[in-house]
Amino acid sequence: MNSKFTQGLATSIALLLGTAVTPAMAAPARNIVLVHGAWVNGNGWKPVYDILVKDGYRVSIAEHPLTSFADDVTAVKRIVDMQDGPTILVGHSYGGALITDVGNDAKVTGLVYIAAHALDQGETEVANGKRYPSETSKTTDIKKTADGFLYLDPAKYPADFAADLPPAQARFEANAQELTAASVFNTPAGVPAWKSKPSWYAVATADRIINPDLERMYARRAHAHTIEIQGASHSVYESRPKEVAALIEQAAKGS
Repeated sequence: MNSKFTQGLATSIALLLGTAVTPAMAAPARNIVLVHGAWVNGNGWKPVYDILVKDGYRVSIAEHPLTSFADDVTAVKRIVDMQDGPTILVGHSYGGALITDVGNDAKVTGLVYIAAHALDQGETEVANGKRYPSETSKTTDIKKTADGFLYLDPAKYPADFAADLPPAQARFEANAQELTAASVFNTPAGVPAWKSKPSWYAVATADRIINPDLERMYARRAHAHTIEIQGASHSVYESRPKEVAALIEQAAKGS
């Protein structure tokens, strides 16, 4: 029997019975778009970028301005539009909220969350953070400017965000951080792409920015292929690039 007909028949039966249809596995992809989170820029992806490029992937870094959720989605979507075929979207931290939205694009065949928010429709990062408080949320380390932008106290940034990076690198990143509009953390999510597309998730077990249990909830709810990177800080994509790149390549191969 024709495989497409069989798949369509199965889907129709599932819908009639009111059961969920498991998202199809991702098609092999050679295009990978890496999306950074809050308080950083795309430069932190370089260790992962270097591995993926060496392994033959076409890798793009989506620099977005962190000025509003709409601005950031537009910037990421612009990079996805430039891709020439099936694409894997990878998001770290707040970047996860962006790929959850942009991932509905037809070119995107899979989503990879690296210690990232994978929101459901109507959820916000702030509300989920209250359900699963992070270590940093219990402190006064997050500061706000007069015009509504948030940043991490540079003196606390290394311990809070990058505890497993070399101290000099962590201090530099603390003083080079990209201030982020507070509004992005309160913007309700739209229809999440992870409900219709396969996803992968890397939990950073020593994360102080996002509670690891919140990361596990996101991964479990999305039925993501999940790994836990032991002892990794929120900067896991920089400190543990081999494990992160390996997970991205699994998604790219559709395995």
